[in-house]
Amino acid sequence: MTRTIGIGVIGMGWMGTVHSRSYRQIPIRFQDCGVRPRLVICADEVDDRAREAQTFLGFERYTTDWRQVIADPEVELVNITAPNSMHLEIATAAAEAGKHIFCEKPVGRNPQETAAIEDVARRAGVLTCVGYNYRWAPLVQHTRQLIEEGHLGDLTHYRGRFFAGYASNPYAVLSWRFQREVAGLGTLGDLMSHVVDMAQMIAGPIKRLVGNRETFVSERPLATPGEGTHFSVRTDGPTGEVTNEDYVGALVQFSNGAHGILEGCRVINGPECEMAFEVHGTLGAIKWDFERMNELHLFLSDDDAGPNGYTRIVSGPEHPFHAHFNPGPGVGLGYEDLKMIESYQFLKSIRDGGQGEPAFREALAVAKVLGAIERSWETERWEEVQAS
Repeated sequence: MTRTIGIGVIGMGWMGTVHSRSYRQIPIRFQDCGVRPRLVICADEVDDRAREAQTFLGFERYTTDWRQVIADPEVELVNITAPNSMHLEIATAAAEAGKHIFCEKPVGRNPQETAAIEDVARRAGVLTCVGYNYRWAPLVQHTRQLIEEGHLGDLTHYRGRFFAGYASNPYAVLSWRFQREVAGLGTLGDLMSHVVDMAQMIAGPIKRLVGNRETFVSERPLATPGEGTHFSVRTDGPTGEVTNEDYVGALVQFSNGAHGILEGCRVINGPECEMAFEVHGTLGAIKWDFERMNELHLFLSDDDAGPNGYTRIVSGPEHPFHAHFNPGPGVGLGYEDLKMIESYQFLKSIRDGGQGEPAFREALAVAKVLGAIERSWETERWEEVQAS
């Protein structure tokens, strides 16, 4: 029996449209999933953007007041893709109304807001999901399986990074992501949250760390409200101050004794979307980079039949989720396919009535690491990650 789930999406910028397209594709890619997403209502404070989203994405209605999404009795799942400054208020209202919640990372402007959101959702007993989509790449899931099965032995080293030069041009506009009042954290929340989530999924909980930061571009052209994305460029008009960080780095020690280096930067030249990791153990090593997300480099020390060094593996139907998109190896998936897998996993958890991952508990685990990095900026010392 197919379960229909009514969905309301709040925030119809780029990410809101990505989420909405993902829901529409689920019945096509996951034909036996037992759920039918129903796009009930979308909300955006810009009327034209909300109306266009209804027209082109197939919502039944639209609004400029996000409260109407939560109040709608036909909405079971509230999808939050609004700016970080709105996460706490919207998520709290949704939880109190008994709605399940999908919120894009970092779930609030700072670790304190993430903790508050996790608390209110847990107390309300609603199911939650957070947008850590990179973990759903088939070869990342394969990496997780290999580690859980012991093929890498005891983990010793982990290096994770997210180098995305979307703001390397100093004329990239001052969108909300560059303003602490609206976004809260800069690269720490935007990019490093993905790095930390991936690190803790692959290598386990982080125990202690020391971090640093830098803002390389201190002023940017003001953005036009309701137009463009954080990739937009403007060479004329007034400028405004950048009030959060461009670069973050941290030395970390994991609870299992492994050591690591984590980095994130939004103004770096060269990399475009280098969300990547290298993990080493006593029996082997793995390398993965989102810019080549359908490739994995694997080294196993007990593989006598293989050559010295890494072996290149391409994504294929034998890896998790790949076969839902194509039947052949080497025919790659893309970014929005990962968002589709992510959305499918959450709808399946609602169908089954059980909490999956990544939920707000994983977002809180990431937030505790980000909080320790923030403290280290001030103390310039190693900081312990707050225990659960």
